[in-house]
Amino acid sequence: MDQPVTGVGQSNGYAGREVILNDERDPGRERLSSQRVWSGPIFAVDADHVLLAPGQDPVARQVVVHHDAVAVVALREGEESSQTDGAAEILMIRQYRHPVRACLWEIPAGLLDVAGEAPAVAAARELAEETDYAAATWNTLAEFYASPGFTTEGARIFLAQDLSLLPEDQRTAREDEEAEFVPTWVRLDEALDAVMDGRLHNPSTVLGVLATAQARARGWDGLRPADAPWLRSPESL
Repeated sequence: MDQPVTGVGQSNGYAGREVILNDERDPGRERLSSQRVWSGPIFAVDADHVLLAPGQDPVARQVVVHHDAVAVVALREGEESSQTDGAAEILMIRQYRHPVRACLWEIPAGLLDVAGEAPAVAAARELAEETDYAAATWNTLAEFYASPGFTTEGARIFLAQDLSLLPEDQRTAREDEEAEFVPTWVRLDEALDAVMDGRLHNPSTVLGVLATAQARARGWDGLRPADAPWLRSPESL
């Protein structure tokens, strides 16, 4: 698709042209067939044949159909901060992730696996379930596809502010890996150092920390509302 663009063209097909960085849906690729070859509670696997362009042979693609997800950067600073200097801090948990056999420091997150639940509502639920906190102010930080080469899974990262601890009778009893959670306040600058040093690996956390640091450096100017449009995959569980 021929789009105008911003930026300096290099030695490629866009040289001398202006480019707009804006991902968008492409409905022009025909899926000739699709067969669900495996299905489970969190994801399914489809075998697709896709026609990329008229006159070409179709290509085979395997697709992991997965729930979308939400993640939350819960931030406080100033008088609300637990840091002696009032520095910005974010709420993190440490969770065992069996596929990679590692315990990862992460921001609160979870799947959009409740039918009809709005992403912002799901984010508030996950924050409460995993950390016992609620937030009065919500904005959108960023979105990403987990691995768009093979899975439908996408995620939206929210910024939660004006935080308060839930009363004991409103807290969720955590089970399995979540029973090990110890919600921990971490200085934002230390989390940023950990990202840049290669010590954090969860994608929602890495992107959330970077986006938060950038948004804060901009004085929070340009934050999108919690219900901003989102280019979600048209197919998910």
